[in-house]
Amino acid sequence: MSAAHAQQFLRDHHRAILATLRADGRPQMSPVVYAVDDAGRVLISTRETAVKTRNLRRTPFASVCAFTDGFFGEWVQAEGTAEVISLPDAMELLVDYYRTVSGKHPDWSDYRAAMVRDRRVIVRVTLSRTGPSISG
Repeated sequence: MSAAHAQQFLRDHHRAILATLRADGRPQMSPVVYAVDDAGRVLISTRETAVKTRNLRRTPFASVCAFTDGFFGEWVQAEGTAEVISLPDAMELLVDYYRTVSGKHPDWSDYRAAMVRDRRVIVRVTLSRTGPSISG
């Protein structure tokens, strides 16, 4: 699979499993909804208190296995360096994330208040590898 094909797949779909590393080196996996920004980075909304956030602050490596809504069929694994962006810096990224995944929100003021109340952050993954390059 070419890098361009993987990027297009990531832009067209929004469901994945995110793998981060626990303190002992074992993987911690979470189902996530993601978006891709204009620079091709994967964006994930999560909470400041989430285990994945703590893991990424300690070891900034993330891997996502993205798949279609139907689950079976084509999929892409992508990995790279992750950064956690907290509020207030994350707010406009959270708005862009929502627009990419869900479209227009009926009340942006309410959405912004919920992001503060939930202590939301954006995980932004700069990809260094995508695949699979072979199958079977």
